[in-house]
Amino acid sequence: MQDVNPNLITCIVERGKADEVVEAAIAAGADGATMYYGRGTGVRQKLGFSGLFIKPEKEIILIVTRTEQTEAVFNAVVKAANLEQKGKGFAFLHKIDRAVGFL
Repeated sequence: MQDVNPNLITCIVERGKADEVVEAAIAAGADGATMYYGRGTGVRQKLGFSGLFIKPEKEIILIVTRTEQTEAVFNAVVKAANLEQKGKGFAFLHKIDRAVGFL
C-alpha cells in the first residue's frame, strides 16, 4: 500500500456556493470533491432577530488532498467561499491516518 499522507478538508458553505468552491479547489490541485446538503442549527437561534438573515440550508464539501497540496487547496477554498467574512461558512482540516481508494 502506498503512503500518500492524505488530509481531509471539510468546508461548510452557503447553499449555491459549493460548485464555485470545488472549482477553486480543483484549480489549486485537488483531484475532486464530494458535496452534499445539510441544515445548520444553533448560531441562527442564538442571534435572535438578526439570525433570521442566516439561511439554515448549507452545502458540505469533502476534499481529500495529499499533504503537499493541502495548503494551496485550503487557501483556495477559503478565498472562493469568502470564509474570512462572518456568516459565510467555515472550513477545517483533518489529518487522515489511513485511507483506501485514494490515488
